[in-house]
Amino acid sequence: MSKILVIDDEAWLCEMIRLALMTQGYEVIEAADSDEGIAKARAELPDLIICDVNMDKPGAGYALLAKLREDTNTAAIPFILMTGLADAAGMRQGMELGADDYLPKPFKVDELYATVNARLRKARTVREEAERKFSQLRSQITLMLPHEMRTPLNGIISNAELLATIEDFPMPAAEIAEMGREISTSGQRLERLIENFLVYAQLEIVANDDETVKSLRDSCILEPAQILRQSAMTQADRLGRLNDLVVDAADLSLPMAEDYFKKIITELVQNAFKYSSAGTPVKVRLAAVGDEIEFSVRDAGRGFSPEQIHKIGAYVQFERKMQDVEGLGLGLAIAKKMAELHGGALAIESGQGTGSVVTVKLPAAKGA
Repeated sequence: MSKILVIDDEAWLCEMIRLALMTQGYEVIEAADSDEGIAKARAELPDLIICDVNMDKPGAGYALLAKLREDTNTAAIPFILMTGLADAAGMRQGMELGADDYLPKPFKVDELYATVNARLRKARTVREEAERKFSQLRSQITLMLPHEMRTPLNGIISNAELLATIEDFPMPAAEIAEMGREISTSGQRLERLIENFLVYAQLEIVANDDETVKSLRDSCILEPAQILRQSAMTQADRLGRLNDLVVDAADLSLPMAEDYFKKIITELVQNAFKYSSAGTPVKVRLAAVGDEIEFSVRDAGRGFSPEQIHKIGAYVQFERKMQDVEGLGLGLAIAKKMAELHGGALAIESGQGTGSVVTVKLPAAKGA
């Protein structure tokens, strides 16, 4: 049973709404003014609030709405404003504060039912979608995280155990060196996994901090071309594909924090090499295109289908059974989130078997 809070200083109207909604099976709570309305909203956490714009004082409904939207416990509750003066300015003010709908006075009972049902249905749909995504995320983490952590750990532990037996079973120096390399590689893989997990969690926090976001968008790199070349070459050399790397970087100002840019380069270039064959080019480009700055990475790998592009997000990997690749699928999600925090976007052009172009688009630097 959905719980609805009705806030209005006209007792007869509250009673009429209460009786009408109760016949539809709703539980109804009443409040006569702003203070009582706020208190009951916080205490009862209703599924929907219906509130008059003008109660104990003009515009009281707007002030009440603003306070509830500032409280994390009540911010997401669907909110319907009632008013006898539903002019454009008032409606715009309510919508800017976070109202979900308007119910002009006087209204018929059928209009009340339609508005209430529509808001509750939409809220239910949003909640179900959020629950579905959370369930999907939980499943992805449950399935992938143990594998991603155990694989490098197994490499570290098994080689370390063999090294611990050297006194009883002497080994050639070459074999010892190989074990050391395998331990190092596994350790680096585990380190990158943990780093990306922490980076993505931090980005989620940053996205909700307006001051930090503003600071990021005021950032500017004066010589990004040099950073791009060095970072891309480091990834190519690490994977033994330096000859496959092609860099075309213009000298221009880039509106992005330097550490974020380096991270995006690392993730996109590493992915391009990971999903393409040795001997095929990976082309990295930084250029001004119209009013935007574009950083793109093009490969000739297996590519993505339209459905896979649509599903790109944290903890999502594609065709895991077909091609075993390391990582939680966080690389593209991190690059996308970083671009958005700087007022930009990430776009992908791809087709299965035809390669991919991943492009980060940013607004040109101020004054550039």
